Amino acid sequence: MKIVSRDQWFEVEHCYDGISLISEPFVRPFYRCNLWHVQGRDKDLLIDSGSGVVSLREQLPWLTQRPLLAVASHTHFDHIAGHHEFPERLVHPAEADILATPTGENTLAKDYVGDEMFEAHPDCPLCYAEYRVKAAPATRLIDEGDVLDLGDRVLEVLHTPGHSPGGISLWEAKTQTLFSGDIIYDGPLIDNAYHSNLDDYAKSLARLRDLPVRTVHGGHFPSFSGERLRELADNWLRAHE
Repeated sequence: MKIVSRDQWFEVEHCYDGISLISEPFVRPFYRCNLWHVQGRDKDLLIDSGSGVVSLREQLPWLTQRPLLAVASHTHFDHIAGHHEFPERLVHPAEADILATPTGENTLAKDYVGDEMFEAHPDCPLCYAEYRVKAAPATRLIDEGDVLDLGDRVLEVLHTPGHSPGGISLWEAKTQTLFSGDIIYDGPLIDNAYHSNLDDYAKSLARLRDLPVRTVHGGHFPSFSGERLRELADNWLRAHE
């Protein structure tokens, strides 16, 4: 497999309105997590932290030049393996134990981490038998209705279980922007993980479908419109009637 330097591992796309997408381009698309950086006046927000194969803080030192809240949309390995690098770590109470004591089983790393996940390897020692998600105990628990105030922008926490019990979305009503984690994105949705729940999934999708969403930034695959959100939600709900 091709080897790439660590300084090539992350790609940053500055989208608009202080929102940037950080991704790992050498992770294959199905496994590739979207890391959303949201800049505020007083502090910034990082939604999810990627596979942890290469250090985020070392390669993107600007992330910690300002106060930063590292939020876990949920605690599967591809979303939290970099969380230990940040001093302020937020998660829903239902998955706080996973963030604090991650294992290959409870983060799904055992099921998915392997050669098929990567287009290339970084130029640092990597042995999948030794791959571990490091413990990153939460410094703050967040739940339905909580507000993340960045100074000049406010994001509301929506508890959206189904993919996992502690899944959350973040809703910026002012801009009609939804950061949806893995409850919905424009790709094959995973509703059969060990702690997925189809009834919860249906309730979460029905709720999100009714929001006045303009733009969705999901946990995987490209961003999409509120109209596409409603189409995706309706398709899933019909398929699971």
